[in-house]
Amino acid sequence: MKILITGGAGYIGSHTALELLASGFEPMLLDNFCNSTPDTLPVLAELAGQALPFIEGDIRDRDRLDALFDRHDIGGVIHLAGLKSVGESVTAPLCYYANNFGGTIQLLAAMARHEVRNVVFSSTAAVYAPSEGRVCEDAPIAPASPYARTKLAAEEMMRDVHACDPRWNVSILRYFNAGGAHPSSLIGERSVDDPHNLLPRITEVAVGQRERLEIFGGAHPTPDGTCVRDYVHVVDIARAHILAVERMLVEPGLSIRNLGSGRGHSVLDVVNAFERVSGVTIPRRIVQERPGELATVQCDPSRAREELGWSAEHDLNRICADLWRWCQSDGAAQCTA
Repeated sequence: MKILITGGAGYIGSHTALELLASGFEPMLLDNFCNSTPDTLPVLAELAGQALPFIEGDIRDRDRLDALFDRHDIGGVIHLAGLKSVGESVTAPLCYYANNFGGTIQLLAAMARHEVRNVVFSSTAAVYAPSEGRVCEDAPIAPASPYARTKLAAEEMMRDVHACDPRWNVSILRYFNAGGAHPSSLIGERSVDDPHNLLPRITEVAVGQRERLEIFGGAHPTPDGTCVRDYVHVVDIARAHILAVERMLVEPGLSIRNLGSGRGHSVLDVVNAFERVSGVTIPRRIVQERPGELATVQCDPSRAREELGWSAEHDLNRICADLWRWCQSDGAAQCTA
């Protein structure tokens, strides 16, 4: 089966393409390079042993989508294309609604016109209401940013599409904190703007592009006073997409599943793990905590384990080790290009 990956040259998309190919599917990539780079494509070809079919284009371009579906026998879509910066979504909400929600409308409409009704959607744990416990899929929903609201709006649209026409198969995957890189060290996350997530910030300090790491708050009700989060390796996330595709082909319908390790790590846990595997000291300082920052956010991944047979195989040390090798593989430019 040929599977279209929107955002296929991006961080999650590139890893997912390799996992798809290894599982016997034929990936086809679509990307407009707003969050990625064409440099990824020859690297993917090297790792895959063949050039992967690629089309440069935007999911909001109706003509480009129609031409793609007309020319290729697409059996399903893994929808990863989207803007993803929480902070940027606050300052440019219209861009986020136009791309993340409007683009999803165009994609689903094109799929409907061409009778392609299998879609795996990349969503986010940011749709959940604040909770200090392990978060399951039935937890209260209360997205706190335009980014998260665009993801939830896309989810709800897919629910409505499925309710209207049960022939649609929809698998929604809500990620927690993705990290790491491919074990080859040839592909990983490229930050096209100022990163706000912890792991990219740590790597910037490690390669000398940032003087020190600022840790927001040191008096949270956690073992060491810093925030606790759930980290999951990008290869594990990619693998979950293939399992989701395989599952929907034998058990149609609509599903929502969390992707996380089920283990919580504090900011200092992550810093210490990175220092341990890299041998690099990460200067840090505690600064004022951010308003509304939760002390603990941790995933309950039991549904993905029970329904997909999926669980995170790579621990925090592996996430940090793979990330550091990726940064070293082509110098600091790999982390920030």
